[in-house]
Amino acid sequence: MPKRIYRSREKKLGGVCGGIAEYLNVDPTIIRLIWVIFALVYGTGLLAYLICWVVIPDGI
Repeated sequence: MPKRIYRSREKKLGGVCGGIAEYLNVDPTIIRLIWVIFALVYGTGLLAYLICWVVIPDGI
């Protein structure tokens, strides 16, 4: 059975970073920091987060 990505039930804001962290088996704080860096440096982080929030299904 293939591994699937879902938004985390233990969410801070939408559960996107938590879900990606669970999928990659890393600490959610690392994913959140990477997301903030992308948002501040490249300006695409916020838009990407909103798209992921809509596209990634809610956790089981």
